[in-house]
Amino acid sequence: MLRVLPILLAVGFGLVMYLFSVRRTLSELDEKSSELVDPSLNDSFARLAAALDLPRVRVYLYEIEPVNGLAAPDGRIFITRGFYNKFRSGEVTADELTTVIAHELGHVALGHSKRRMIDFSAQNALRMVLITLLAPFLRQLAVYAANFLASLLTARLSRGDEYEADEYAAALLTKAGIGTEPQKSLFRKLMALTGGNAGKAPAWLLSHPKTEDRIRAIETLEKKWAVT
Repeated sequence: MLRVLPILLAVGFGLVMYLFSVRRTLSELDEKSSELVDPSLNDSFARLAAALDLPRVRVYLYEIEPVNGLAAPDGRIFITRGFYNKFRSGEVTADELTTVIAHELGHVALGHSKRRMIDFSAQNALRMVLITLLAPFLRQLAVYAANFLASLLTARLSRGDEYEADEYAAALLTKAGIGTEPQKSLFRKLMALTGGNAGKAPAWLLSHPKTEDRIRAIETLEKKWAVT
């Protein structure tokens, strides 16, 4: 029982920290966001709503500059001001912006937020186990090694979630009559839009799959659906 206690404490600590993080995130979103109202997006958003058999899809504008979209733990969908500005400047089309909404809806529908809560707690327990196992061999380096291995697991799980949300979005966009071309074209633009350098990093260190891998996965789905 004494051997298991540190693991249980790590799980409990991870859960508390996750819930604290969620509360802080929701508080910031409430403070810095308002509903996105733009008539030029109404048609695209209405198509998504019709495909989901909903009266409307509500999207919120998060007042920060980085280009991103996100699904809040409470199920709300957000587009950052930076992303919206790319649309307003003509760098992103209405359908391309709508693919982001579809992707975030996928995260909500597939329960990824709840899964992350479980994963976060489990990863704290994993760190404790790894530190215990590695300490006799690596001594002071055991903590660093355990954190690195846990980070690899986190990145792998996150990439899996992204692929799942991409697939959900592809299916939803197809049903909505928008199709997957805007989804793929946005992926091709994202590196320039975000100013990132993820393409230089090894795939196994990334929280999101590489652009070419995401496009290839969508094209595989297209071929599969064409056959069926």
